[in-house]
Amino acid sequence: MRTIPKADLSEIAPFYHGYLQMITEPDVMQALHSRLSAVLTLWGTLPPAKHDYAYADGKWTVKEVLGHIIDTERVMAYRALAFGRGETQPLPGFNENDYVKNALFQRRTLPDLLAEFEMVRKSSILLFANMSDEKLACQGIASDSPVTVRALASVILGHELHHSRILQERYL
Repeated sequence: MRTIPKADLSEIAPFYHGYLQMITEPDVMQALHSRLSAVLTLWGTLPPAKHDYAYADGKWTVKEVLGHIIDTERVMAYRALAFGRGETQPLPGFNENDYVKNALFQRRTLPDLLAEFEMVRKSSILLFANMSDEKLACQGIASDSPVTVRALASVILGHELHHSRILQERYL
């Protein structure tokens, strides 16, 4: 299996540094694989009574958090695809709150969202597995900041780790 080292903080905007710091494994590809089963296990064992639970007013529900993880992974993977394929145009940011509000995750089941997460993660793994070191080093502008393709793989991983930790601390 291909290895991808964790990105350096210099490869991405400071906003994302906390996500990179969540990563303890040196190989992002191995961690993306292992976190797939970890997410399916952790989130999949939640009792149905918790699926629509939010730990405070104005906070997302469990289903909305998982939907947000999926949306963010898709956005970061698209950015990686675009920059890895030579895109030179800056890519816009996205408003995570608007995405969650407009996704209607409350109408879906947690098992359905977990199935979608699994497909999105497998797609991301295949995308990064088939990029050369040269393509992983490609850089573009997203959300008005420079970022490498390799850093986007790291953000996907760190972002999920962040939200899974919050799930364990505040939702369970």
